[in-house]
Amino acid sequence: MTPDGGGPMRAEEIVRHSFRPDRATYYRDHAWMAALAIAAGMAALWALGNPHVWTGAVGGLAAVALRCFYLASEELDARWDLTDRGLLGPGGRNVPLARITALRGLGSAVQIVTEGGDKHLLKYQRDRAATRARIAAAMQGTPA
Repeated sequence: MTPDGGGPMRAEEIVRHSFRPDRATYYRDHAWMAALAIAAGMAALWALGNPHVWTGAVGGLAAVALRCFYLASEELDARWDLTDRGLLGPGGRNVPLARITALRGLGSAVQIVTEGGDKHLLKYQRDRAATRARIAAAMQGTPA
């Protein structure tokens, strides 16, 4: 889950900053997802007239907890490198700075939208605004 940019970095390309997911943010986000899943599960069972509404809480919590612990190692190993030319991400993602058209905040993530409509997420950032500002500064040519 480390950047390879679809190949080796060019010799003159310089990594300015690396963005890694924050463990505490990852668990906090999953706690919020669990709370929403519990409420939704209980509300659905109540609306259907089920006398065992409490099972919605168990199901919602179990689903999110399983997801949280099953995906933690993969999600927390993801890294994005900001270079002087673009963002290099996991799975061969290579996003040139000149092709970025929008930077959006989504929860604790920063969404990057390219000219071609491709969307990439830098997930579980401790300070989403700082991550966004650093990428925006790089897009303007300011050292990150």
